[in-house]
Amino acid sequence: YNTSLSLSLSLSHTYFSCFSSSSSVKMETLPFIIGIIGNIISVLMFLAPVGTFRRIVQNKSTEDFDSLPYICTLLNSSLWTYYGIIKPGSYLVSTVNGFGVIAETIYIALFLKFADKKMRKNTVILAGILNVGILATILLLAQFILYGEMRINVIGFLSTCLNVIMYSSPLGVMKTVVRSKSVEFMPFLLSFFFFLNGGVWTLYAVLVSDWFLGVSSNPHQNIFLLFSYNFF
Repeated sequence: YNTSLSLSLSLSHTYFSCFSSSSSVKMETLPFIIGIIGNIISVLMFLAPVGTFRRIVQNKSTEDFDSLPYICTLLNSSLWTYYGIIKPGSYLVSTVNGFGVIAETIYIALFLKFADKKMRKNTVILAGILNVGILATILLLAQFILYGEMRINVIGFLSTCLNVIMYSSPLGVMKTVVRSKSVEFMPFLLSFFFFLNGGVWTLYAVLVSDWFLGVSSNPHQNIFLLFSYNFF
């Protein structure tokens, strides 16, 4: 009887150990899968303006398109890349934002090439201030003055603030949209991917308990952008 009881307890222990191990693997796998989905959507988001820039290149003019969204996104992607590098286990954040840095740099270069003199001057000033001056200052201070969790928290906080700017940057063309009663200069695909991307990364942030990423990815800021297409 004792032998049977011991065997039963041993089998039960083995079963629950396997179940616990399997559950742990599933819990670790889920954030990775969601993160990969987020990476794919983010890449599509970064590629969304390709159609816009094809038009700019063909017409050899930036027309009424605004460079601010690309400048803000470049700064934002640069900081999130750094955040993903310094925070353990956040490589999915750094890889996709690294791609974003490359994409936005190309967009800004094309914008500068085909913009008129006034727009080119404004773009150079904005890019110089945000993407060179402010970014370099933040990275130098973080690298040589801040350490450990403090560095991660400061960069996470700044990245979150800039993400709000990134999500709000398409509002810069709303004046044009209202005046012309057309969403031609507010690309639907870009606005849609902003919204979808925010939702997926919010879920990922909850799964990995990264509240900086969660707050910054809140998709509600762009809902009304999608609604605009019902009116114009």
